[in-house]
Amino acid sequence: MSPTLDIPRERIPRHIAVIMDGNGRWAVGRGLERVRGHQEGAKTVRGIVTECADLRKKHGGPDYLTLYSFSLENWKRPAMEVSFLMQMYIDYLRQERETMMENNIRFCQIGRLDQLPDPVLEEVDRTLAETKNNTGLTLVLALNYGSRAEITDAVRAIAQKVKSGELSPENIDEKTISSHLYTAGMPDPDLLIRTAGEMRVSNYLLWQISYAELYVSDKFWPDFGVIDLHAAINAFASRHRRFGGLDHTNTLS
Repeated sequence: MSPTLDIPRERIPRHIAVIMDGNGRWAVGRGLERVRGHQEGAKTVRGIVTECADLRKKHGGPDYLTLYSFSLENWKRPAMEVSFLMQMYIDYLRQERETMMENNIRFCQIGRLDQLPDPVLEEVDRTLAETKNNTGLTLVLALNYGSRAEITDAVRAIAQKVKSGELSPENIDEKTISSHLYTAGMPDPDLLIRTAGEMRVSNYLLWQISYAELYVSDKFWPDFGVIDLHAAINAFASRHRRFGGLDHTNTLS
């Protein structure tokens, strides 16, 4: 049973981003095929997503949960594993649409979607359409995603507007860049969680996590549960966020 979060609403991260690492190692360590780790990892996703949706109803947050599902670099994995992951993603969307509707979850997708197989895009489009009017937690899945590619795409779009005369170079600022990223309209992550003890951000939301608090868990993703999520949120709530200025949460800081 998870502990109750007893922290003020303003101390709960509005946007939580997660790098779900360690599925393969979890399986190999148990003498199983790597795909079993991905299957168990999908079960963890359901638990964390529904818990975040419940926290939003009870505590007012988080508003966004962004999960790193499949990176551009993941295409380098064995073809059989990639094929399995694509089919698992299709199955996940089919199976979890009902859960999303029951929990008032709005679905969102970021990444280079045009490079994904048609069956995946069909399920993405259907899930987007069915959940678009939900008003609870926004679940963002980063699929075929890489942050450098995202920034490159944003620069190309801005350059095209400059070329057409729609935008002047001197008017380009940080808001211009943010508005051309896949995450346009979303708040930047307040908390970045990474599992499996890895101390890197792996080309994930590089622009958006500039001021995010980092929390690294030694647990592999299939073992990361609600108690661990609460531990990450409590750790976030205990930190003093200055954003380069003075800390207004503690007058002695």
